[in-house]
Amino acid sequence: MTIAGSIILIMLGAILTWAVEFDLAGLDINVVGLILMLGGVAGLLFGIYRISVTRRAVGPIDEPVHRHEIYEEPEARRTTVYEERRHYDEPPL
Repeated sequence: MTIAGSIILIMLGAILTWAVEFDLAGLDINVVGLILMLGGVAGLLFGIYRISVTRRAVGPIDEPVHRHEIYEEPEARRTTVYEERRHYDEPPL
């Protein structure tokens, strides 16, 4: 669950808990809203924890890395060109 999804669940739960006056037989809308808010808070906390774990800084490296790249000229390739000679009495290609 993403952080945005968690915030949407919290808002939907708050709307169902405090703004909706609706009665169903065997279903309390206020409890459903409270459950959605608790699930949203749990998802929000988990999402923040997951982001903080993945963005931790890497510790210092013991030896610095020196990169010296050497570029060498590629060897020249030999190309062979074959030419065909046409006679004037042949049809064009």
